[in-house]
Amino acid sequence: MTATVPLRLGVLGAARIARLFVEAVRPSSKVVVAAVAARDTERGRAFAADLGIPQVHASYDALLADPAIEAVYVPLPNALHARWAIRAADGGKHVLCEKPLAASAAEARAIFDAATQNGVHVVEGYPYRAQPQTIRTRELLASGAVGRVRLVHASFGFPLTDAANIRMDADLAGGALMDAGSYPVSFVRMAVGARPVRVQASSRRGASGVDTTTLASLEFADGAMAQISCTFDTARHRNAFIAGDAGSLATHYYNDTGGLFAPVIEWRKGTGWDAERIVVETAATSGFLAEGEAFHDLVRSGMSAWPGATPEESLDIALTLDAIAASAVEGSPVDVGA
Repeated sequence: MTATVPLRLGVLGAARIARLFVEAVRPSSKVVVAAVAARDTERGRAFAADLGIPQVHASYDALLADPAIEAVYVPLPNALHARWAIRAADGGKHVLCEKPLAASAAEARAIFDAATQNGVHVVEGYPYRAQPQTIRTRELLASGAVGRVRLVHASFGFPLTDAANIRMDADLAGGALMDAGSYPVSFVRMAVGARPVRVQASSRRGASGVDTTTLASLEFADGAMAQISCTFDTARHRNAFIAGDAGSLATHYYNDTGGLFAPVIEWRKGTGWDAERIVVETAATSGFLAEGEAFHDLVRSGMSAWPGATPEESLDIALTLDAIAASAVEGSPVDVGA
């Protein structure tokens, strides 16, 4: 048997989400967080001391220049994703970037161009995609469990009242759509298997100018339709429903199913009120851990080992987010670009 060669990972930033990721992958034999860099070096040192990270770099560029680091995790504010993902790729590092991959489809294209030119993998982080629950959902769809997908609803919301939170900063590509909304858009893209051709959206905006709630309808070339919602103004929820011409699936798509949320899928097999109800149980796990280990497998074995969003999917997600944002501003339907 061949021993697992751990992926030596560096982290750009010491924000809360970075801490959650590092804590989740600590038990892994596949991923070793070997270095961190933060804008505030003292904060970086404290972060490393708390989490047992052996190396602290004085800058992001210094971390990217470290030959011992194979890959980086980018949990920075949305507006900084493209800049640092491209610089990491140019430095020969593989990149796991927090969602949304970029602040626009143009930035997403530039990221993937850099990845191709430098022969590295760059992927968008959606921990729920690495969960057994989502993997089983995809298997059910692929097996024809619901027939042809005709309708999808996906939502994600949570209460956010702190005006100083970076999610409320338009200059950092904040707002409900870019933060929470990337999740339901990604789920719909996964469930339908295609990019929508047309969207119509409406938003409610907060005092800082970012959207605090956005709802959108999505139309697909094959006649399928979907609705997504995202908000900072409700109780926490993240639910999804997929209906086809032969059945339906109801589930949630939380990043972490190791605690409060039973990772089950309700499958209605049939089209009538008497359709057979099957509860599909799946294993509970930390999404960050599952994602981190899947990223190792991607780097070591190639894209076939990656359960997350492919580059094609991530570009489709970015194009859809662009169109939804434009429709919400214009107040009319918008065609999704290619």
